[in-house]
Formats: sequence, C-alpha cells, structure tokens
Amino acid sequence: MKSHFEAYLDIETTGLSPSFNAITVIGIFRCNGAKEEFIQLVGEDVTRDNLINALRNVKTIYTYNGARFDLRFIRGALDIDLTEKFEHIDLMFHCWKQNLYGGFKAVELQLGINRDLQGISRL
Repeated sequence: MKSHFEAYLDIETTGLSPSFNAITVIGIFRCNGAKEEFIQLVGEDVTRDNLINALRNVKTIYTYNGARFDLRFIRGALDIDLTEKFEHIDLMFHCWKQNLYGGFKAVELQLGINRDLQGISRL
C-alpha cells in the first residue's frame, strides 16, 4: 500500500503574469510522517511533467496565498490545474483567522521563525 504524502509548495517567478512571465523555481517539501524530502525544480526543469512527477503519491498540497497566486500561475504557465488532482489548503486564510497578516515572510517573523539564508531579503 502506498503511503500518501502532504506537499508544501511555493514558486518563484519573474513577474506577476503567467502570460508574460515565467516560473523560475518550484519548491516542494514532501512528507508523510516517515519520510521527508525536498524537491526543487529550477529553470529548464520547471515543466508540467516534472511537477506531476514531484507530486506523485501526494494527497494534499499546502501553499501560502496559493489559491490567488501559485496555483493560478502554475495553471497559466504549465497548463495544469492542481486543484483538480489534489486537495489544496491555503495557509494564508488560516493565518488570517489567527490575526497573522502580511506575506509569508512577514508571518514567519511574527511567529518567530528564523531562516538561515544569507543574502535573502525577508521583506
């Protein structure tokens, strides 16, 4: 029996329009309680087939503002609607219910989550 994974997905793009801009990175953290793995699709590896393969055995995808940005951008740029194949939970709305507002990095700061990334702006 295959164990289902949860996936935390985030994308980076060259702009805000899938018609005029490109996805430069898709980051996916997959976990199922027994196994964890991080998959990063970068540049030419950002393809529909690679994304589908990276999400194999995934039941639920979590994003932050993914309903309004990430999943819509993926649908426009890669011609795949992930909401048809996976359960999707947008953590931004759960954060709002807890009075945590702002972008993903701003919410991390409010929660006291620190990143150890050199040269990456938080805001």
